[in-house]
Amino acid sequence: MEQKDNTILKLTIEFSIEVISFVEKLEEKRKFVVANQLLKSGTSIGANVHEAQNAESKSDFIHKLKIAHKEADETMYWLTICEQASSYPTSELKEKLQVIIKILSKIIASTKNNLKNKTAISV
Repeated sequence: MEQKDNTILKLTIEFSIEVISFVEKLEEKRKFVVANQLLKSGTSIGANVHEAQNAESKSDFIHKLKIAHKEADETMYWLTICEQASSYPTSELKEKLQVIIKILSKIIASTKNNLKNKTAISV
């Protein structure tokens, strides 16, 4: 599936690129520990969403998206640290991340529901 046809994949790639830019600002201020953590978790969201596109089953798809959701939660934590620490720069990334989290939650819930309904029908 191409990126233009997949909203969550497109959003997470764009988000990863913005995280990289923000991390560069953190590194300019010598905030290396938080920058490293944010880089890892922020780009991992999209990596896991991308990996989910080739899942072996619906359950595997759900599992990979749950990992992406956990990484998004961790990223939100690091962004909150940056927001609340007076010596750190801030960004607009939290708002974009909230959209991604909502979409991931919806995809996970609807896939679980479809899986449950399919199982109930085939029994």
